Amino acid sequence: MSIIIASAAIRGAHKLAEQAEQILAKAIEEKGKECAVEYPNTAYYLPIIHSMTGRECQTLADLEDVMAQEIKPLLPPPVNEDIWIPYLGPALDAGMAALFAEEIIEACKYLIGPNPINDLWLGAADDVILRERGIQFVDGSAPGFAAIVGAAPDVKTAVEIALKCQERSLYVFMSGHTNGTTLSQQLVEGGVQLGWDTRLVPFGPDISAAIYALGFASRAALSFGGVQPGDFTRNLLYNKSRVFAFVMALGEVTDEWYATAAGAINYGFPVIADSDIPEILPTGVCTYEHVVSNIPHDQIVEKCIEVRGLKIKISEVPIPVAYSPAFEGERIKKDDMHVEFGGQKTTAFEWLIMKNTNEVEDGKIEVIGPDVETVKDGERLPLGIVIEIAGRKMQSDFEPVLERQIHTFLNEAQGIWHMGQRNIIWVRISKDAAKAGFTLQHFGSILHAMLHEHYSSIVDKVQVKIYTNEKDVVKLQEQALKAYELRDARLADMTDESVDTFYSCTLCQSFAPNHVCVITPERSGLCGAYSWLDGRAAYEITPSGPNQPISKGNPVDEKLGQWEKVNEFIKSNSQGAIAQMSAYSMIADPMTSCGCFECISALLPSTNGIMIVNREYPEMTPCGMKFSTLAGTVGGGNQVPGFVGHSKHYITSKKFISAEDGIKRIVWMPSALKEDVKDTLIERANELGLDGQAFFDMIADEKVATSEEEVVEYITKKNHPAATLEPMF
Repeated sequence: MSIIIASAAIRGAHKLAEQAEQILAKAIEEKGKECAVEYPNTAYYLPIIHSMTGRECQTLADLEDVMAQEIKPLLPPPVNEDIWIPYLGPALDAGMAALFAEEIIEACKYLIGPNPINDLWLGAADDVILRERGIQFVDGSAPGFAAIVGAAPDVKTAVEIALKCQERSLYVFMSGHTNGTTLSQQLVEGGVQLGWDTRLVPFGPDISAAIYALGFASRAALSFGGVQPGDFTRNLLYNKSRVFAFVMALGEVTDEWYATAAGAINYGFPVIADSDIPEILPTGVCTYEHVVSNIPHDQIVEKCIEVRGLKIKISEVPIPVAYSPAFEGERIKKDDMHVEFGGQKTTAFEWLIMKNTNEVEDGKIEVIGPDVETVKDGERLPLGIVIEIAGRKMQSDFEPVLERQIHTFLNEAQGIWHMGQRNIIWVRISKDAAKAGFTLQHFGSILHAMLHEHYSSIVDKVQVKIYTNEKDVVKLQEQALKAYELRDARLADMTDESVDTFYSCTLCQSFAPNHVCVITPERSGLCGAYSWLDGRAAYEITPSGPNQPISKGNPVDEKLGQWEKVNEFIKSNSQGAIAQMSAYSMIADPMTSCGCFECISALLPSTNGIMIVNREYPEMTPCGMKFSTLAGTVGGGNQVPGFVGHSKHYITSKKFISAEDGIKRIVWMPSALKEDVKDTLIERANELGLDGQAFFDMIADEKVATSEEEVVEYITKKNHPAATLEPMF
């Protein structure tokens, strides 16, 4: 390693350690040693320290221990310029010490300021964000992230760098400043939307905020990958091989930057700079080069991708605006809108229908009615999007699966905003997109191109008809509504007993190697994104993909929901870690979880029932753990009797923990989740012979109970049926 880089990294680590010591002393003086510390709504304590050392930092006193027992022993002495020794090891140690110090600095900021979260800066990503965004690193829609420190030389260059990253679907995590200017501020000045939705994430103005990016990587390993706290070797190797990230340094590289970069190199994340700094070109800790410098701004994104070894596919869609998943979260405000459709302001729907081959002309796009260029800024139009598809392997059951992709495909165009599905859509086209020449014809171009790209194994021909005349839209919507009703009836009639094949989902095995999700007609994927029909369609589309058919075989225990061939599949595809799985029990061999579940059910022993908590609920639950802590217990491919991850939809399934009497066991849920499932929960209770509304009221929430004892008191007063059931274990 370059003696110049090593010297700077070690000096920087000492400076950061000194800053951490000073802010920690100030926090203790103001708050006391027993003051709690945390990044709000996150599991894994301070994630880099926790993942590397196993320490559960909960108080300022714990941070004192980290300073004395972890950071200071890692700090090498300053480099002696007259004596040459190998500097790789000491510099990497200094880098890790720097990251620990930066976590302490940022944690103390939450207590004594300046608060890491304000109008621009987002601070640590909470666990809801981790789940929502982490799944994109699993399924490949986010190939990696760029941790950018500093600022570009001007606003135009900043916008160009950000756009190139977005076009390549990369997340951009921003921290640090160059002479007081940050990349985030430059992007705001350039009119660019920031936030998780656009994948341009401003963590903070100081270099210490870079730990939110590296902490995100550590949390991914712990949450999705089953990496155990303190197993630093596996954590670092996991990040090197599965979390494709790099550091882009813009502007003068300070000692503190060098130290932080050395910490990133521990993870296998290389550093690419626009300035003239020493290079480290041999491979080793990183896949390819460690430090590459003096890269022109018009080449730096491509060079970063090359050095990290990323394989990125850019979708070529014939439209006049940029196209990438990074634009899916873009918002178009009313003042920025050229035209809008639907949103309960005009009639609007979308409908994908299968046709015979001779009825579809591939690539034919028709706009029937006024187009974008015929209306003034701010006007509204009705909208009917009718997609007609033909294919030898196409089936009517695939229609809703492909139809749901309309939302994603249209949203990925810059300047287009789409919400909803079926006949409750709301679409806006921005003024900038209209000025660039975007028309409704381009909706057809997007849908034609992307349906062919993603579904070529079942789609042979695609034609698109777009209607904007009110009379046409109303007439066609009546036909579409009848089609929606037929689809719903077909799926509603399906039961686990009516099929002889289930479907697997091993998509998350890139993060949780032992996890296998089994999707049945009455149990959707635990992430809520995949139904049985989705699994079947995905297999037809990609026969070698993560959704594989599982023949049920002979039953082992029909009450528990175990079958011979399902168990054989589970054992084989969990690398032998899981021998058997119950589809209908959370006590006997429950299904494993990766970390992407929407909800967790947990046993409350003294109630003879269970609580259910959804990911969006950040407070303490009656079992004594927040969702984030529960997720750490249940996730990572673990099989934990008494706990199970699942989707919201599964709560009201007839098969929901049916081996343990199903919904009759539910004694506590957050009020927001109760309201989400209220109608179907009452319906299910009525089917079971209960008074649905009365049973709904018997379920406690945080408004009446926050401890297990309070839940017992509440359900006893309400005569909840759980008290009369057989013990759960």
